[in-house]
Amino acid sequence: MFASVKEQMDIIREGTVEIIPEDELVKKFEKSIKKNTPLNIKLGCDPSRPDLHIGHSVVLNKLRQFQELGHNAILIVGDYTGMIGDPSGKKKTRPQLTFEETRINGESYFEQAGKILDVSKARVVYNSEWLSKLDLKELINLLSKFTVQRILERDDFTNRLKDQTEIALHELLYPIMQGYDSYAIYADVELGGTDQKFNNLVGRDVQKRFGKEQQVVITMPLLEGTDGSEKMSKSMDNAIGITEDPKDIFGKTMSIPDILIYKYFQLTTKVSLEELAEIKKTLENSDNNPRDTKRRLGYELVKLYYDAGTAEKTIEEFDKVFIKKEIPDDIPDYEVNVESIKLVDLLTEAKLSESKTNARKLIEQGAVSIDGVKQTDMNSVIDLADGMVFKVGKRKFMKIKK
Repeated sequence: MFASVKEQMDIIREGTVEIIPEDELVKKFEKSIKKNTPLNIKLGCDPSRPDLHIGHSVVLNKLRQFQELGHNAILIVGDYTGMIGDPSGKKKTRPQLTFEETRINGESYFEQAGKILDVSKARVVYNSEWLSKLDLKELINLLSKFTVQRILERDDFTNRLKDQTEIALHELLYPIMQGYDSYAIYADVELGGTDQKFNNLVGRDVQKRFGKEQQVVITMPLLEGTDGSEKMSKSMDNAIGITEDPKDIFGKTMSIPDILIYKYFQLTTKVSLEELAEIKKTLENSDNNPRDTKRRLGYELVKLYYDAGTAEKTIEEFDKVFIKKEIPDDIPDYEVNVESIKLVDLLTEAKLSESKTNARKLIEQGAVSIDGVKQTDMNSVIDLADGMVFKVGKRKFMKIKK
């Protein structure tokens, strides 16, 4: 039994950028209810990025909403198209992955997606199942349905032409191959970020040219990272990974600009439409401290990727360290077998810093302390004692064990 068209549209509209075209989605819902048949909702997974962060969760959350409304979630792992590499937003040709790499990354993607989706009810398919079977005659027939001008409409190709940057021939095939996926699985709806709009619209074209009912394209916003300006990306060091330690998820959430609190709630959590409305009112009331709402956001994210008990404990530890200025209970031990060591070397070897250069920078910034005493000498040699507590930045602790 499906919810009414209005109920479904209210849920699906929330947080979207575009529904192309919206009237067709209404008709698909009407037809689905009349025939008591679920819609096929397609989401393509990029196997070049196996580590998911909450920016990736935006489209996965929308797919989960479709699942909860009774529709079929179909995850397409682009093990075949992954060997081409999605050129969306790229200024140069992406390095090609091997077939084996795309498979391994695809499995990792699905495993992590299970933190958001009901994977027992999701269908996972690899596009090599149909793309690898296309013979030359079929491929030529498919390519004949598109023009070079159509494919070059996308901004990234246009910009690369202007900059006289090479565009490899195989890159031109990517949107067509991805579009063929929609035809192969009879997609009714395709989800994607705004950067995938061109690719997903090509899917509509492929279906039309093969005489099939066209999919509706739903685009979701790209989520800003913790810095509040750039798109969330691990390379920008502004990402919140969905498999990160709970205290890191919570701590990073508490660092986001206040202006992003509502957007994060809307796009990355499971709170209801009614709760979202209350959160919006709370944030608009200047008498309320946004930090309290941000704490709720951190709680919701940790609960989503772990559980409620872990979320409660994470808040307690956060308060102990950052409000009461106490030392957390679960500091990891670092076993040593030397009497003394250079501070820079210790920070690097204990993985409290990614490099010696970074360690020196942290010391220079006053971000390193030993037993509560700030360290400012980059050349210092530390006499190690059992139980000595090191703190780096706001969230990293380590206890010496001899």
